Amino acid sequence: MWRVVLAVGLGAAFEAVLGWLLRRRRPASATASEVIFFPSRVTCTEELLAGAPCACPLPHGESALGRLLVRVLAARRSLDLCLFAFSSPQLGRAVVLLHRRGVRIRLVVDADYMALRGSQIGPLRKAGIQVRHDQDSGYMHHKFAIVDKKVLITGSLNWTTQAIQTNRENVLVVEDQALVNIFLEEFEKIWENYNPVNYTFFSKHEKTGIENG
Repeated sequence: MWRVVLAVGLGAAFEAVLGWLLRRRRPASATASEVIFFPSRVTCTEELLAGAPCACPLPHGESALGRLLVRVLAARRSLDLCLFAFSSPQLGRAVVLLHRRGVRIRLVVDADYMALRGSQIGPLRKAGIQVRHDQDSGYMHHKFAIVDKKVLITGSLNWTTQAIQTNRENVLVVEDQALVNIFLEEFEKIWENYNPVNYTFFSKHEKTGIENG
């Protein structure tokens, strides 16, 4: 009888060890926490941004923009933004709110699209938020945000009112540290490349001409 009990016990122990080994060998898969599709229906976002009920005539309830705002406003320590265009007043207001709460904000944008009608870049800079832009011949076409170095928000969406209300767009929210780290590395590289101390305002020929003059 004791042999049977021992065999059963050893078998259970072997299965437990085998299961543990298999779990360790299995690669961690990226977890898509949320997928948000646009265009967004127009709704009141004042309750999210002001933290108080609003009696305006706009519809109240969930919307794609509201879901994105919730994700952005969840930042507690840092928010790194890499955006092609940024003109959404609601998202601009959310970023300023985070800045006032002490969240570290860093924003990279495309130089050619900084001055779009309704651009939020001026107000954000005026609020004291760090903004850097490219000097390359191609576009800085990324569209991603990293919340607290733990959550990645990325997709086709430009942070503009037209894209939010009119375009067929997608946003993917991912909580997978390995994937987030890859985007963090790319952001840090771009942030350093676009450091103003590295900007070139004159060509080599123009510099030489000025110096020789």
